[in-house]
Amino acid sequence: MQKPHTGWIFFLIILLIGALGMAATGSLVYIRLVYLSSLVLLVAWVWTRFSLAGVRLSRQARSLRASVGDIFEETFEVTNLSPIPRLFLEIRNESNLPQASGSRLVTLVGRQERRTYLARTWLTRRGSFPLGPTSIRSGDPFGFFSARRTFPAKASLLVLPMILPIADFPSPPGLLPGGKAIRRKSAEVTLHASGVREYVSGDPLKRIHWPSTARRGRLMVKEFEQDPQAELWIFLDAQSGLQAELAGETPQAWDDWMFARRPELKLASSTVEYGACLAASLAHYFIAERRAVGLVTNGPVYTAIPAERSERQESKVLETLAFVNGEGELSLASLVDLQSPRLPLGSSAVLITPSTRDDLLLAVELLQRRNLHPLVLLLMAESFGGLPGSEALSQKLERRGVAVCKVYNRADLGEVLRSFAANHKALENRTWQALPSFPSI
Repeated sequence: MQKPHTGWIFFLIILLIGALGMAATGSLVYIRLVYLSSLVLLVAWVWTRFSLAGVRLSRQARSLRASVGDIFEETFEVTNLSPIPRLFLEIRNESNLPQASGSRLVTLVGRQERRTYLARTWLTRRGSFPLGPTSIRSGDPFGFFSARRTFPAKASLLVLPMILPIADFPSPPGLLPGGKAIRRKSAEVTLHASGVREYVSGDPLKRIHWPSTARRGRLMVKEFEQDPQAELWIFLDAQSGLQAELAGETPQAWDDWMFARRPELKLASSTVEYGACLAASLAHYFIAERRAVGLVTNGPVYTAIPAERSERQESKVLETLAFVNGEGELSLASLVDLQSPRLPLGSSAVLITPSTRDDLLLAVELLQRRNLHPLVLLLMAESFGGLPGSEALSQKLERRGVAVCKVYNRADLGEVLRSFAANHKALENRTWQALPSFPSI
């Protein structure tokens, strides 16, 4: 599609002057002026018409999964299949990826020539972002007209939440070792085998039970029951009306230089972003500790991921957190009420919420009634520009014996979690020391 520029108006005015002068006087100068301006405009229009013929554009990325804070690298390739050289090609990356790079001006592209360049983007927002569309523009040497072609996106980039390095965090207390297996099927290999069943497409080959396969003449796989070890469940509150965000704060731009020092990334001042980051970091930490981790959230729809302990589980949790927003309808108390009957005895529940309402007390009470152990990561909504009341709610929780970690905007989250773990251990030690001692018999 061609788009005229303002420069051609000048030649159009000359053409009109020449035509009027030729009609009035018939002078040779006006005739030459008409022919010259007409020829220039015609050549410019024809040049622009074919300026993008044979031009191809492609984008290749090493990986389509990354995390907030990573540098995303993408290779752009421009090929001129035409026998005519191209004076300039302006490439524009129109992706909605924040601070997306890749827009560039390529000049003097010869015939059958291929140009490639590397674009680096500093990822500052989680979510799914299409790698495109990408437009390419060219035109005539005089700048009178321009032609543009748009290439649609063929792939998308999934940006996972940022994972903080957590040194320590209170672990689920668990049950006594040597307990009986929980009569519930497990997708993982545990010490408690419950039987065999027929092979289904997708079952791991390592779970095939060869003696049963030989006896029955068809593939049989072993089934397992859950280990009686405590699970950790993360409840992320994304209910609408509770979230808060300070507008006008954008992450610092990163210059794409070879030896440029990347600035330290600061999360957006949003309770949703802080909550997703904390949930992802805790899931990564406990899965690395070989703990079974489950996730429950309400943003935008009710989602419950059964607890498992594997790298695949971490991928499922992170992918879910990449799409969490603050538009949930269910309250945190409703999430706990729906999921708590399915939680094994002695498990821990980490509640991540910016709530200033007393329904958080109800959620904690529901967990305690089922002999579960709640911990609360309370996002102090007032520091994010939200409603006051977090401090008073924190005091009510502490009076009920619930451990509360207060998370303020712009706080060092790694240090906050480390201090919380240290204080929690110190409190547990004082509790054990306060217990009366009995003389040995």
